Amino acid sequence: MIKVLFICHGNICRSTMAESVFTDMVDKLGVVSQFEIDSAATSREEIGNAPHYGTRAKLAQVGIPVVPHRARQMTQKDYEYYDYLIGMDSANIRNMKRIAGNAVNGEKIYKMLSFADYKNNQCLKEANDVADPWYTGDFEATYRDIVAGCEGLLEYLGYR
Repeated sequence: MIKVLFICHGNICRSTMAESVFTDMVDKLGVVSQFEIDSAATSREEIGNAPHYGTRAKLAQVGIPVVPHRARQMTQKDYEYYDYLIGMDSANIRNMKRIAGNAVNGEKIYKMLSFADYKNNQCLKEANDVADPWYTGDFEATYRDIVAGCEGLLEYLGYR
């Protein structure tokens, strides 16, 4: 079982979109039973809220079911439990390491777009941030980034 946790600031836009997109991808590959997929926030601002209407609308437009989810905050136990903790931007990565405990080496923490140009069994060391639709309203750009990251993650894991 490969355990993946997608993380963004509030857990209502990017991380829930990534959770739904990745779940759909592994389902279409017929390997959904080999994964445990969830998402979380680094903040407490949206705890208990459903995915953002823009995320739901974009996923409906492309025919991807929204995974039932309520925003929750990442915990130190999540770091221990999940194999891959994937943050959407540099601020998320910094906060994820803080939540995990600054003493951890962060080996399980990745930035989403580090997988987008996965080549030669190497993730990018310096990757861009996933576009944040909370500020831009551009859920299309976010979706493109997330699809690129999820496809790269599948390749990294040997499923493509």
